[in-house]
Amino acid sequence: MNRYQGVIFDLDGVLCFTDQYHYQAWKAVADKLGIYFDKTINNRLRGVSRMDSLEIILERSDRKFTTEEKEAIATEKNDIYRQLLHNMSSADLSDEVRNTLLALRNAGMKLAIGSSSKNTKFILERLGLEDFFDAISDGTNITRSKPDPQVFTMAAEFIGLAPEECLVVEDAQAGVEAAKAGGFDSAGLGEAADFATYAMKTFAELKGICIG
Repeated sequence: MNRYQGVIFDLDGVLCFTDQYHYQAWKAVADKLGIYFDKTINNRLRGVSRMDSLEIILERSDRKFTTEEKEAIATEKNDIYRQLLHNMSSADLSDEVRNTLLALRNAGMKLAIGSSSKNTKFILERLGLEDFFDAISDGTNITRSKPDPQVFTMAAEFIGLAPEECLVVEDAQAGVEAAKAGGFDSAGLGEAADFATYAMKTFAELKGICIG
């Protein structure tokens, strides 16, 4: 029997990489506002919601912004980001990720997405994965961002499993903290590897963790 019955994946930095598009979009709005923004600051935004990301960027501004102004800036950023996402295609899904997902599916595991992004379904469509997952929990159905576990607990509910029956796959420390807070084991890539239940160097290692 498999060690876990379900796997919940973060999207960006795990199944695909849209970091450069986020960076370009945030840079565009920051430059327009005259606020300094670079890739070091951008790293602080990984796994963080859009509005919380904006707050981090506005730390360097001398002026105060109203809630309405912040919402307008966030919307403008997202419009730029979505335009850039049109550059994505199924070619952005690596063979390693595709083959691993198929192996997990063929082993009878339930697969879900747990992402803070409100663009999750659009990105999955660009990757050719719009109908692949059993459930999607994302920025459109949650009210609290990671490190709150809500996105993962809802994903588990959607696939009818308890947290201890699921493995969360993450690339950000905030995501691993969210998994722990929700009672989930986690597998970490990149910076998340230092904090997760299982440290992975490659996505394919999931097969050994989940299927044995």
